[in-house]
This record gives sequence, structure tokens and C-alpha cells, in this order.
Amino acid sequence: MPIPAKILCIDDEPIPLELRCDLLKRAGYRIVVAGSGTEGIQLCSAQQFDLVLLDYWMADMDGLEVAEKLKDINPKVPIVMVSGYRSILDEAIGKIDKWLVKGESEPEDLLSTISELLRHYENSPQ
Repeated sequence: MPIPAKILCIDDEPIPLELRCDLLKRAGYRIVVAGSGTEGIQLCSAQQFDLVLLDYWMADMDGLEVAEKLKDINPKVPIVMVSGYRSILDEAIGKIDKWLVKGESEPEDLLSTISELLRHYENSPQ
């Protein structure tokens, strides 16, 4: 039996973070939580993750700053950003792998996006 993927969830809003983490745990993923961008960067420096789920708006730094630092640490880690913006920001292109809109994306969209990215990265050359 394969080991479930380990996902880092970064968000400074406890309720959306808890909802996303509960969904991912029920889907069988191993979840590590960070309540800020700074904490997420520290965790990513200390541990390997199969994927990062990242909020755009956070108090300490925005998600694009966090994504940039995460890619410096591990250029191969797929990053899914959730945001209230309806379309991907130009400056996000190349820093993240997928952009999901809060309130418009269904839980199934998040799960299928994660599954798709994990399959893609699992099958790509190291």
C-alpha cells in the first residue's frame, strides 16, 4: 500500500484552513498545517512535502512571496494557490502550478487538482 501524499496547508484564517484540512484528511492525505507564510517556509525548509496548498491573502506576507520562497527551497514541489481573485495574477505565472478561486471552486475541484498535480509530479523526471 503506497504512503499517502504529505501536503502542507498554509493559511492564516483558521476556519478555511480547518475546512480544507478536514477535506484532505478524509481523502486520505497526510496534512501539516502552517498558520502563516513564515511558518510554512520554516516547515518546508525542515521537511519534504509532496504538495503545498497556499492561501493568497495572509497578514505576514502574500502567497506569491511565500510561493517564491518555497520554490527556492524545493523547485519541484507543486503549489496550489487559493484566492478570492477570479483570475490568476500575472505575477503568479511560473510561481504556482494551479490557481483556484475561493467560493467558486467545489471541494471536488480541489481534490481533483491535487490528484492531477501529484500524478504529474510523480511521473516527471527528477
